[in-house]
Amino acid sequence: MENRQTACCIVGGGPAGMILGYLLARKGVQVTVLEKHKDFFRDFRGDTVHPSTLDVFYELGILDEFLALPHQEVRKIGISIGGECFPLADCTRLSTHSKFVALMPQWDFLNFLAKKAAQYPNFTLLMQHNVTGLLQRDNSVAGVHAETPNGPMEIRAGLVVGCDGRHSTSRSAAHLEVHDHGVPIDVLWFRLTKHSSDPPVALGHVNYGALVVLIDRGDYYQTAFIIAKGTFETEVKPAGLESFRARIVRIAPFLADRVGELTYWEQVKLLSVRINRLKYWHLPGMLCIGDAAHAMSPVGGIGINLAIQDAVAAANILWEPLLRGSIVTELTLMKVQDRRETPTRITQAFQVFVHHFLAKVLADPGPVKPPLLLHILRPGPWLQGKLARFIGVGVLPEHIRDKALTPPAH
Repeated sequence: MENRQTACCIVGGGPAGMILGYLLARKGVQVTVLEKHKDFFRDFRGDTVHPSTLDVFYELGILDEFLALPHQEVRKIGISIGGECFPLADCTRLSTHSKFVALMPQWDFLNFLAKKAAQYPNFTLLMQHNVTGLLQRDNSVAGVHAETPNGPMEIRAGLVVGCDGRHSTSRSAAHLEVHDHGVPIDVLWFRLTKHSSDPPVALGHVNYGALVVLIDRGDYYQTAFIIAKGTFETEVKPAGLESFRARIVRIAPFLADRVGELTYWEQVKLLSVRINRLKYWHLPGMLCIGDAAHAMSPVGGIGINLAIQDAVAAANILWEPLLRGSIVTELTLMKVQDRRETPTRITQAFQVFVHHFLAKVLADPGPVKPPLLLHILRPGPWLQGKLARFIGVGVLPEHIRDKALTPPAH
């Protein structure tokens, strides 16, 4: 069995794990990131990079290089209810450096971070390293067990950070207590071609007992179809693809000439939506952040933003004891949870509120009439700015504390 030693072992090479690894490496911490897949190429993931994340990149001095990658920019967000469009959020009113949400495939985002982190000799990214359990020593987590292409491996670490998502192996192995919120929806993800002649589209289209979300990806729409929880196998699939295509067209008629691209169910990916939160994000020698600590709904695309903010806060708090080689106490780990739990609770409460609205929509298959209150309180510039801040910046945004950049070591 191969053995390794590192100051910090990060389980999961998603946004939270890669951001944390990069930030710790640039401070001189020896860090190892374990990713179970052979690459980052997986479709239908959170592809929204919010203004708060773009601000972090600006503070790191890497924003221009990042935005040189192919992406789309969303400055205003609207929703169509019963065929009537309502503006929701206006990012141009933000006080951030970047006043838009960048849409970029998550594999490009993660490859960019991997490239930046690889400039530091104290950073190691190990692909196809699947964590299967935790190493224990003196009632403390002391590392992880992993399966690799070359066989089993033990990686000993001063601190293990679980960043392996809503189905976190590290969290399960630690037996951390999870509090679940009931969620009434699931999401079906698929692609539909975008045409240059398409009309300007709202982000969401609500009508006839369903919600369709269209995310502009340049030459295609990354499309989400919201369904009642647990109905994909019992109702949607048994009704057949033709029925499913007809439902899409009924809500967004301009897609009629391309829903035929959906020719088999394997093109449609089911996301079983969850909202949950750990009671304690830590135990001796281990911390969870991102979806491993608090699984989020895709509502607002806020989950990736929250995970990245967790990573920035964790790096700000943890880099110094890790660099000194000190034992990272539970009191220190508790500071990360204390810093990030309130934003998590507020954001999840917002998502639960939206879910209640969606549950009512899904319960009525007839045409939807926009609520009278929405007509009366049609979001004006001030409210659009506030909603943009909540979605694009979030509660308690984090920042890079040191403004002077550490040059990569060669």
